[in-house]
Amino acid sequence: MMTDSNTILAARNLSMIYPNGEGGLHAIDGVSFSVSHQEFLCVVGPSGCGKTTLLRLLAGLLKPTFGEVTFEGQPLIRPRRRIGFVFQQANLMPWRTVVDNIGLPLELEHISATEIEIRSQSLLDLVGLSGFEDSYPRDLSGGMAQRVAIARALIHEPELLLLDEPFGFLDALTRERMETELMRIWAARTVTVIMVTHSISEAILLADRVIVLSARPAQLRLDLAITLPRPRNLKMTHTKAFGGFASQVREAIERN
Repeated sequence: MMTDSNTILAARNLSMIYPNGEGGLHAIDGVSFSVSHQEFLCVVGPSGCGKTTLLRLLAGLLKPTFGEVTFEGQPLIRPRRRIGFVFQQANLMPWRTVVDNIGLPLELEHISATEIEIRSQSLLDLVGLSGFEDSYPRDLSGGMAQRVAIARALIHEPELLLLDEPFGFLDALTRERMETELMRIWAARTVTVIMVTHSISEAILLADRVIVLSARPAQLRLDLAITLPRPRNLKMTHTKAFGGFASQVREAIERN
């Protein structure tokens, strides 16, 4: 697979087999694609097809059985500071305030308290949580907790942000608000995003491209450019163009 100077991450013939004593569980099978700087890519596919496994491979959290992942042209063999990861659940430390949760990664690197305060406050403003600095996770809604998790992942100023179904546990209205917030945050930061989601409409609303994976072992079924104009809003989900993209993604999933 050819890549160019604008490519930030590439997966080449990526395969993952988990040992299980019965020949192994084949999760990913020969997946190849690349992602450009500042692109927003969404990954969809049937439940259990290996989307989370793929994201962990792209983060350097797992080592592929075959193939490779490259980040900024270099093989990715371990987690990198310049790659942020947001999990399905916020996983905030309940005994730390919002601002202390956000600044934790910098504390672990022994960054000065002044620098941590400046960068944490900037991110609080970005994610719309100014005024909640001293709140604890127990006082936050699900959407607010995920905003904190996103801010914590951005504190390192990563080049690449990986999101694993970050809104999956939210109710429908909160999820829609968070989709809008994520578009705003992405537009305000020069960061590349790869996001796993089960929602076809969410993928099309957010992404520049959507890739569809088959049932396990996951293979690439569709790589679709989403040419809807930006900035986007929820009203677009009712347009003919949006419906056309949704039909293509749905058909690719159903071909499994």
